[in-house]
Amino acid sequence: MANLTTYNKKRDFSQTSEPKAEKATGDKQGYRFVVQRHHASRLHYDFRLEIDGALKSWAVPKGPSLNPKDRRLAVQVEDHPLSYGTFEGTIPKGSYGAGTVSIFDAGTFTPLEVANDKEFLSSWKKGSIKFSLKGKVLKGEFALVRMQGDTDENWLLIKHKDKYATDKAFDAEDLVSKQIKEAGKSYKEAAKEKKSTKKSKQPTAMLVPKPMLAKLSTAVPDAEDWLYERKIDGFRAIARIANKEANLLSRNGLKLDKKFPSLIEELRKMEQPCMLDGEIVIEDKEGKSYFQLLQSGEPIPKNLILRYYVFDILSLDGHDLQAFPLTERKELLHMLLKRYKLANILELEPLSKDKDSILNYAKEQHWEGIVAKRKDSSYQADKRTGSWLKIKLNNAQEAIICGFTKPQNSRSYFGALVLGLWKDGKLSYIGNCGTGFTEQSLAELYQQFKPLIQAKKPFPAAEKLPKEADVTWLKPELVCEVYYYEWTADKKLRHPVYKGLRSDKAADEIEPEYLPPVEMEKEREVKFGKKTVQLTNLTKIYWPQEEIRKGELLAYYEEIGPYILPYLKDKPISMHRFPNGIEGQSFFQKDVEPEKLPSWLKTTEVYSESTDKMIDYLLCNDLASLLYIVNLGSIEINPWLSTYKSPEKPDFAVLDLDPNGANWKDVIAVAQTAKQLLDKAKAPAYLKTSGSTGLHIQMYVGAKYDYDIVRDFVQFLAELIHQQHPETTSLVRDPKKRKGLIYLDYLQNKRGQTIVAPYSVRPKPMATVSAPLAWEELNDELSIQDFTIFNMLDRTAQQEDPWSAIWKSKVDIKKALAQF
Repeated sequence: MANLTTYNKKRDFSQTSEPKAEKATGDKQGYRFVVQRHHASRLHYDFRLEIDGALKSWAVPKGPSLNPKDRRLAVQVEDHPLSYGTFEGTIPKGSYGAGTVSIFDAGTFTPLEVANDKEFLSSWKKGSIKFSLKGKVLKGEFALVRMQGDTDENWLLIKHKDKYATDKAFDAEDLVSKQIKEAGKSYKEAAKEKKSTKKSKQPTAMLVPKPMLAKLSTAVPDAEDWLYERKIDGFRAIARIANKEANLLSRNGLKLDKKFPSLIEELRKMEQPCMLDGEIVIEDKEGKSYFQLLQSGEPIPKNLILRYYVFDILSLDGHDLQAFPLTERKELLHMLLKRYKLANILELEPLSKDKDSILNYAKEQHWEGIVAKRKDSSYQADKRTGSWLKIKLNNAQEAIICGFTKPQNSRSYFGALVLGLWKDGKLSYIGNCGTGFTEQSLAELYQQFKPLIQAKKPFPAAEKLPKEADVTWLKPELVCEVYYYEWTADKKLRHPVYKGLRSDKAADEIEPEYLPPVEMEKEREVKFGKKTVQLTNLTKIYWPQEEIRKGELLAYYEEIGPYILPYLKDKPISMHRFPNGIEGQSFFQKDVEPEKLPSWLKTTEVYSESTDKMIDYLLCNDLASLLYIVNLGSIEINPWLSTYKSPEKPDFAVLDLDPNGANWKDVIAVAQTAKQLLDKAKAPAYLKTSGSTGLHIQMYVGAKYDYDIVRDFVQFLAELIHQQHPETTSLVRDPKKRKGLIYLDYLQNKRGQTIVAPYSVRPKPMATVSAPLAWEELNDELSIQDFTIFNMLDRTAQQEDPWSAIWKSKVDIKKALAQF
């Protein structure tokens, strides 16, 4: 029976992270072997075989060899527990065997020339065993033979001649990575102490440094001298672990322990004193992060996970590692975290991608960006150098909240944030942010604003802001983070979108991170086979307040084409043209002159009752046609409900909920009632924002009924809804007679009437979009302003199309009416 007493006596398990040996059972768990590279006072390899319920162990100074001519000295040492077979890590200074341990090779072995385990054990006692190894490096037959002499500890490890043997010089160190070698050397140097006759002192506790910062870059550096990591969307935090206590400290030194107690509980399980650098994140099982939830801390929603991704180590066992090269710090970090295997304290491992593919990979994963770090870089606390670079896929900037504007339309609490940054000792205005909020975040922010409201403008008196009279000023203390499209030439943020509050950062440490404005062509030509579309005046401003250009509108439609085109196929298009943007003069155009159009554009003749003549409508069945129509200044796309092939029979039935100044929560309640009624009628219905102020409920009827039947069905539905909401809804068309009431508009269902297409942009502030929704999204947090040309493409990429089943969900009106 194996004796593990010596193993335990040699180790202080309050200091070392090596596994403690429990009582050996002698139970056979398999024929396992492991070879561990042990960089202690002298570098050697530990060769271990599972025999008699433990790992029989030999120290091999030169390491094992595959050359039969090499007869390696192997000094037998104390038995080790089976659990030691997976150990990798650092044995602290002052402990037995102090140094770094990594696994060189592992696998299984087969005893040779014996009938059973008893005979193999007997052979070991006699001093000669033969076995065949099956590892990644070491394969084939070997022998361990005890040397004759005054001691029983010296053996020889010999490779037999077989197909795995080599006649070339063999050095195990040639197969060890540079990082592992350097980690061992660096640890050895850090552990050196000056000789002294006095009792050695414990290393002085290291002060917690501020995190090293990354410099913004537009280019990915060459992979040879750099490593890449995912840019995490969370709170930066330094973890300090000592004496089984732990703290998480923000970038400006604030304790995050009470905000994230479950992470503190896990960190306390680490027995070795150390200091780690990483990012706290709340994410789902697919890795999508939820930055805004970090502000509230725990508890978090049950379907999400709180994690601390660690990417650097600053100290270990009281030794400062900041001067070590990054690759060596990474190796020590890897061994440390592998030892403890904590559920939600995870190593952020470098990405094995080259320079040319890394950004495409990050885009596919919907990451915020990547961070590139020089492999030889030291840790430079509280500095932003070129050794660490961040390359963002979504531009983000931290900003100070200096005020807020009045809410409009369905928005509650406030309209937009007024943002600023400290520059040259004074506060400078960098723009307003009016999108990205939920109903909950609006309410929470407003509560935080109340004690900070002041009469005085925090910006210099000479700096004039847009519509200052509508702004409520705040003490410039709260910090938020926003996504944005670009910096303008006069240092304003273009199209900022609210991301979340940054309670981990102070206002006076926020710095601007400028990227040059995006250069846009004035014109460009797009080809689709033989079709050519000339896109003109791309730099013309279409949304003056937000400075959104025509080129950005066209770029949106070019990308969203596959999603919007199915709803336009074969339907006459009525154009609402804004040649000079949303604040310029606009006009409607139905009739076109086919002879003046490119030959590939399709039109259809339709009889107009109002003019008593045939008129030519444009059709929009492909991307080329869509871009042509948008280039004419048609911001929104308005198709008929029916195709030109069946003009009297609509494809869709629509109920338009027009708030007309009503409370938004009442609009939500009305839409929910409509869903309940349609569910009862077994009539599949689909929801979208109008992109303006209301909601559209749409049903696919598949050109089975004429307009009169469809309109009567929707009118009946509207009357049922009105019965349940008589105080908040109206069936009266005249806006003056229904002010403050939700108009249940069923009259959209008639020949020649158009309704804005799903995914269409609207000529409204912030370039809002008529966004298809899942019914689960219909709640008090829903805001029409949250769906714009700058986030709809991300939305389509990150979640399933909520209308994907509409074409298979045809409503049978006759059967539906029978259910009411």
